Amino acid sequence: MLADAGHMLADVAALGLSLGVAYLAHRPTAAERTFGLLRLEILAALVNGAALLAISIGVAIEAFHRLHDRSAVQGGLIVGVAGLGLVANLAGAAILHRGHHHSLNERGAYLHVLSDALGSFGALVAGVIILTTGWIAADPLISIFISVLILASAWRLVKESTDILLEAAPAHIALSEVHDCIATLPGVASVHDLHVWTVTSGVIAMSGHLVVQNPADNQRVLEAVQDRLGEMGIRHVTVQMERDQTCD
Repeated sequence: MLADAGHMLADVAALGLSLGVAYLAHRPTAAERTFGLLRLEILAALVNGAALLAISIGVAIEAFHRLHDRSAVQGGLIVGVAGLGLVANLAGAAILHRGHHHSLNERGAYLHVLSDALGSFGALVAGVIILTTGWIAADPLISIFISVLILASAWRLVKESTDILLEAAPAHIALSEVHDCIATLPGVASVHDLHVWTVTSGVIAMSGHLVVQNPADNQRVLEAVQDRLGEMGIRHVTVQMERDQTCD
């Protein structure tokens, strides 16, 4: 019950933050912010994930202490509240399902609600167990189980957000594949200083230096690089062309 309530509170805060960020991220901003406020989404995801980590650890500790507490627990109250929570969370998950594949911000909110629905189901089961058997340890044990679910989801959110803020290469794109796909293009002698990173969800950028065999082919090579990387989902491409000195 405690874990379910804590997760519901986190969901309210997460959804509020996600909505605010979604509104601000695409608003006009100062010229010096060349990417606008797009990374607010990533910061929001990191804040949500860090908050959930703290909540899940706190709830798990409290539930562990309650394993030794033999105070009476109202199973009927747990069943009623958990049942309402389950309905609300399933409705919220259905609403958020469409957008969660496109934005880390939206996916974070979706994971909050989806895992909370499972938490409500667990609390419902705990309430039924208490009503039918009187085994009050079911409540803290399931609270610990819910906390583990929250911890796993929060850790993924924090890791992905941190990787983006540190400008790591996207998990689904191998840097070696990007290198090989450019290096094998006609007219390209070599590739170096290659960087691939995520600006925000759905916006992947690449920069690199290309040594070309013939400077007259620069435009053709550039267009070929853009086309090839576009097939990999990399749309923002910056390339510095360099002449192959071995051809002189």
